[in-house]
Amino acid sequence: MRLIFIVGLLFGTLWAETIDCTQVFESRKSELLKEVEKIDEARQSFEALQAATNSLFDKQKRKLDAQRADLNATQKAISKKEEEIKKLLEENKKLLEAINGAKNDKISETYSKMKDSAAAAILSELSTSQSAAVLFTLQAKKVSKIMAKMDPKIASKVTQRLVKGPPFEED
Repeated sequence: MRLIFIVGLLFGTLWAETIDCTQVFESRKSELLKEVEKIDEARQSFEALQAATNSLFDKQKRKLDAQRADLNATQKAISKKEEEIKKLLEENKKLLEAINGAKNDKISETYSKMKDSAAAAILSELSTSQSAAVLFTLQAKKVSKIMAKMDPKIASKVTQRLVKGPPFEED
């Protein structure tokens, strides 16, 4: 009898625990379903956020690419203008050299045809640098004749300036 009682008690305990486990699993199942729904909602929110972020990133990338293209075009235009300016500057330098050469030739020719005393009087009235610039263009023989007719103090200053050499700019 005892044996039957123990076996009955054992089956009763097992049956009771099986029912309790099923109830626990059922209640846990509904909790898990709610958690799965929350996770699914969170996943959907994440995907929506990710799509919005990717869209914004793509938009910013297109804008940046457009700005780069615009910057490159501007840089090319600036480079082209720089080259044009360099060419114009070189042409202007050549023209200025030609003009200065023609001017110096004309002045040199004028003073070489003048009488020595007249040229000395005119050069004495000019600044030291200007006198030196004119004398520098003349032949040495003509320079010596003109300086012989000049006041010795002025001739000395002009000679000092000639020794320094060109360019003969005002000090």
